[in-house]
Amino acid sequence: MKTYEDTHIIIVAAGTGSRFGSSVPKQFCLLQGRSVVMHAIDALRQACPGAQFTLVLSESEHPRWRELCATHGFESPTVVYGGSTRFESVRNALALTASEAVNVMVHDGARPMPSMDMIHQLFYTLDTCQADGALPALAVTDSLRTFDLTGEQLYTVAVDRSLYRTVQTPQLFPAHVLLDAYDRATPGVQYTDDASVAEGAGYTRISLSPGSRTNIKITNPGDIELAEFYMSRR
Repeated sequence: MKTYEDTHIIIVAAGTGSRFGSSVPKQFCLLQGRSVVMHAIDALRQACPGAQFTLVLSESEHPRWRELCATHGFESPTVVYGGSTRFESVRNALALTASEAVNVMVHDGARPMPSMDMIHQLFYTLDTCQADGALPALAVTDSLRTFDLTGEQLYTVAVDRSLYRTVQTPQLFPAHVLLDAYDRATPGVQYTDDASVAEGAGYTRISLSPGSRTNIKITNPGDIELAEFYMSRR
């Protein structure tokens, strides 16, 4: 069995989940009796045995996490506290990357069901394409239109959806790429994901790998029910 001692996996779970509409951040909501982020950690542990793990939490939620781990007999990864943005949270976790690490993977703690096949395909894509990053992606099925955020244009314009993909996590990078990209990132830029940080630093060889329809991100309360359904079908 392949082992992943040269891989550092960062799980970002420091968000407040304001859109979720609950007093409990979405990553700590129960899904089949355990918190969402526990399912995410377990999926990555099974797919990448031997990898180094870092879990990013907000400092205020650390007591809740300790209580959940005690209740469920769950072994927590190393915890680091997040910043005011996702960018700062990932940067804090990157500081713990071992010097001998070859790859860094970053995953959203609110995605509880990354499949093993999808994760292993990311490593294959990164290696075979000699890429600066490998991202799981899905084809767009809805029609797309551009929208003028300034409000100066009254009408919208249709675009060719075949040219676009929606991107998920986990995202995989050579360790030196992501470390350098976060070190040289432009202050004040609103990066949407880790791949955009890498691209902003000039690492533009980003390859896409097959994503998964069941790799949903818990964003709205109904997403818990959808995740429960997907889990019941596995």
